[in-house]
Amino acid sequence: MGRMARRRRRTMTAALLAATVAAALASGCTTAGGRLDDGRGDVPDSTDSGSPESSTPRAPSPLAVKIDNVSAARPQTGLDAADIVYAEQVEGGLSRLMAVYATKLPKTIGPVRSARESDLELLRQFNEPTLAFSGAQGKLMPLIDKAPLRAATPEDDGNAYYRRSDKPLPHNLYLRPDRLLKSAPGADALTTGFRYGAAPAGGKAENTRTVRFPAARFTFDWAQDRQRWLVSMDGSPTVTTDGKRVAASTVVVQYVNVRKSTFRDFLGNNTPYTTTVGSGTAKVLRDGKVFDAGWKRPAAEDGTEFTTTDGSPLNFAEGQVWVVFAKA
Repeated sequence: MGRMARRRRRTMTAALLAATVAAALASGCTTAGGRLDDGRGDVPDSTDSGSPESSTPRAPSPLAVKIDNVSAARPQTGLDAADIVYAEQVEGGLSRLMAVYATKLPKTIGPVRSARESDLELLRQFNEPTLAFSGAQGKLMPLIDKAPLRAATPEDDGNAYYRRSDKPLPHNLYLRPDRLLKSAPGADALTTGFRYGAAPAGGKAENTRTVRFPAARFTFDWAQDRQRWLVSMDGSPTVTTDGKRVAASTVVVQYVNVRKSTFRDFLGNNTPYTTTVGSGTAKVLRDGKVFDAGWKRPAAEDGTEFTTTDGSPLNFAEGQVWVVFAKA
């Protein structure tokens, strides 16, 4: 049945894509070069047979999972096993998480929720990642299908998902990642541009840092005994369903442009678009200190480079990294 569902979806995708392109062109929703704003950057057409194949070995592909982050979805499962957790703003000023797994696959991850347009730009830094999500706004699905990633939804990979009875719909969809990936791809899949190593000189002592969205907030408290930043969300400690406190080795507060996207939710609310290509400033928390930083990501297929105020590469501490996209 999975193959039949895929065939049906490809047929529907072709029609939806044509309609989306026409609608977008009619409304002016294109980039400066006249392309749809699909977050893919300058990606060659896959049908262009004139492009020579690179002899460089391809990086392995990680798993990215969209994780629900409203109060009804907590506590989450498998969040502590992620290598990177991105926090982004969604409709109504609320937040949603994207957890990226490369070095470890937990038994279960969730609750899984829907994707957003800016996820496509963020994920371009990885080599054809698997994106696990519950669905997306109808007009966005053709862009997801066109993006250089493997879209893994309950429609196409039903045996990888299940619903639990301890939470209400739609906050009870969970993923068994081993049914999407045979094994963890390894650290080489983390093509983010992040550097790990000794801390730079300087920095200021920091015990706590709070980042606020219009209707959500993240707080990171330094725990000297654990050498980690303890995560809290909306004023409550962040723990997993098995009682583990979520803690990050490095926290990045990355100041970015958050603008209106071309899509709306089912209530008509405009979906924020978090722009992660470009440059700007950041605050990097590690080792009980905060460092002023700059960030640069020239193109969507590039990772993000973080530097100190004198332009030197800024190393992160080994362990889980949280990146919170704050409005510049």
